[in-house]
Amino acid sequence: MEQEQSSFEGELSLGFPQDLKLLTAENYQFVFSKAERFGNYSFTVLARVNDQGHARLGLAISKKCAKRAVDRNRIKRLFRESFRINQHKLPSVDIIAMCKPSAIKLTNQEMHSQIEKQWHFMRKKFASRSD
Repeated sequence: MEQEQSSFEGELSLGFPQDLKLLTAENYQFVFSKAERFGNYSFTVLARVNDQGHARLGLAISKKCAKRAVDRNRIKRLFRESFRINQHKLPSVDIIAMCKPSAIKLTNQEMHSQIEKQWHFMRKKFASRSD
């Protein structure tokens, strides 16, 4: 069993550790106060440049958006998964993801595609500012 664990050393970590999450009310308030807004008919993503050197994710998936816990959890799981995969490509920003009621009608593939588009728009907008 120790051999299996040692074979994974040196690989790129794609976990979701605490330092990549917005954890406190102050973190959320920082983003809400002066956020750039990205969105479509199913999602709204707020982002604000941070001084952490990496992107951080916060989720605000309300009961107004998805009444059933299973739907809210699915949306959060897909956002976390997409963020985890794209975290190294994103600019150094704090992100809050929110949904709209139409999001629960999407398949996982459609939702993943829409989230990826939000990351693309975010990279494009914040990259133009750093030039």
